[in-house]
Amino acid sequence: MAEKPEVVAWVEASKTGDGEAFRLLYRRFAPSVHAVVLARAGPAEAEDLVQEVFLAAHRRLASLREAGSFGSWVLAIARNAAADHHRRRAARPREEPLPEQGLPARPAGEGRDGELRRRVLDAVRALPDSYRETLLMRLVEGMTGPEIAAATGLTHGSVRVNLHRGLALLRKGLGEEAP
Repeated sequence: MAEKPEVVAWVEASKTGDGEAFRLLYRRFAPSVHAVVLARAGPAEAEDLVQEVFLAAHRRLASLREAGSFGSWVLAIARNAAADHHRRRAARPREEPLPEQGLPARPAGEGRDGELRRRVLDAVRALPDSYRETLLMRLVEGMTGPEIAAATGLTHGSVRVNLHRGLALLRKGLGEEAP
């Protein structure tokens, strides 16, 4: 799916060094990139990974042949960055847990809501990639079906199917009855 004409114009302008055009690309694609990296990395790491993705995209922009494929191109960079991050994290030796004496039971600001968010995010991460990404774009980033379709290159019908099936699997994973 080709990008909208303004996105193509921003890509072409960015290739010539127009910083404002690249900021517009960032603003347009940051939510979908965030959802993609959040599907594979923790919330604390997601913001840093989004920045890494856009830095990599900026450095490699001259190699993008089709300005109309910027969205799928930057999402591929995001998937690779998140996978690399996951591999690096898995290769690091595990740190010893801190002694619990004198520490609060949970970090400040976390309670049942934080536990529920963590549980839901873990359940979403257990889903197949196609459902995981579309669900996070919808539930976390608040993107509409057409926005998800534009960001991912999927048809609107495919997005609807992925959201429907993903939500059904998520409910099942959380132990809820599907309506």
